[in-house]
Amino acid sequence: MASQRFFRFLVSDDEADAASVSPEARPHIAANGIRQMAAQTLQSVGDQVVNAKTVLPWLVTALGAPSGFVGLLVPIREAGSMLPQAAWAPRIRRRRVRKWVWVAGAAGQAGATAAMALVAATASGTVAGVGVLAALAVFALARSLSSIASKDVLGRTVPKGQRGQIKGATTVASAAVALSLGVALRTWGGESVGTGVLAALLGAAALAWVGAAAVYATIREPAAEVAQADADGPGWVSQAVQLWREDAVFRKFVFARALLLVTALSPPFVVTLGVQQGSGLSALGLFVIAQGVAGLVGGRVFGRLADRSSRRLMIGASLAASAVIVAHLGLVRLPGMGEAVWLAAAAYLLLALVHVGARLARKTYVVDIAEGDRRTQYVAVANTLMGVLLLAVGAGTAALAVLGAEFALLLLAVLGVAGAVVGRSLPEVEKG
Repeated sequence: MASQRFFRFLVSDDEADAASVSPEARPHIAANGIRQMAAQTLQSVGDQVVNAKTVLPWLVTALGAPSGFVGLLVPIREAGSMLPQAAWAPRIRRRRVRKWVWVAGAAGQAGATAAMALVAATASGTVAGVGVLAALAVFALARSLSSIASKDVLGRTVPKGQRGQIKGATTVASAAVALSLGVALRTWGGESVGTGVLAALLGAAALAWVGAAAVYATIREPAAEVAQADADGPGWVSQAVQLWREDAVFRKFVFARALLLVTALSPPFVVTLGVQQGSGLSALGLFVIAQGVAGLVGGRVFGRLADRSSRRLMIGASLAASAVIVAHLGLVRLPGMGEAVWLAAAAYLLLALVHVGARLARKTYVVDIAEGDRRTQYVAVANTLMGVLLLAVGAGTAALAVLGAEFALLLLAVLGVAGAVVGRSLPEVEKG
């Protein structure tokens, strides 16, 4: 079949462990893999527009909202999508078919993005800032549904040895979109852009999520055993605390993932240093292009490495991020280098490349480390804890950034080294 040939072209089955999925799912591995890649690629198209680190700050500023609103975008987007997941998990485990949870999340993201487009087209000032933040909060809550369901569906429809490659392929597709957007900004962005253009981009992003929901709904997911609600049993908070206390591997994974925030939190500070050397959307285009190139280069390569050893990839990503930060801070202090916007863009490219590996590594690790409903609980509790840790680490780096972005970057470099140390204590979970 054409779908199987295309799937084999994108995803190698050399290390696939067919026994890791149910017999009911095995005949549909190729079709399900392609549908998940297609849906998540469409989702990634929207993500390039609803980006709390690039496009949304430009939108809020262009609409004349106070600068304080910009500082709230990333915490709301990231923590808002993680914190609710432990509360969602018991409800999701009581569903036999869980792809519909992802579909519901995609529909919510489409609606929230359409609301942002409406705000961009009709509002300004404080009203616009409040509108964007409110829509982003709804967006983040909807994303939490898709996040927790996607890993569960992937683990039940695609075998070990291919999951990282699927995520890698969608990362490459997402990178192609980012690269195209970055080139467009670099070529036609100039020093400013009308809010009407941003509203149109947000409207197109909303349609991308509608398409993603339609594709994901066609996945053939084997029905799961329904986890019955236990009125006398512990609530989700107690279950999360119990998991944290009793599962040493889970605790180490959460610590390692928290320290991996170096790859997520450092790029904005590098952009902050770069903005001092260039302004306008054309300069921003350099960083968007860098992100696209990183995804194109890293998605497929790191996907294969994650399937071989997601643990070793996490360790390498932590150390590499720290090395890039230290090297960049050293180079900008050389005569004439501190004013080169290309240097900041190059550092951003390397950090974005490392972040691709870090994301694929920790996502593959959490999918492979457990089975069935245990996987759902791992994902949900880990993401909820990460929401809290993200707020804490983000607040700490933001406080240091008052003294200068360099101080925040130095702290993150130290955290990256610590993350590598913690990662070495994790067990291997892949076959190799």
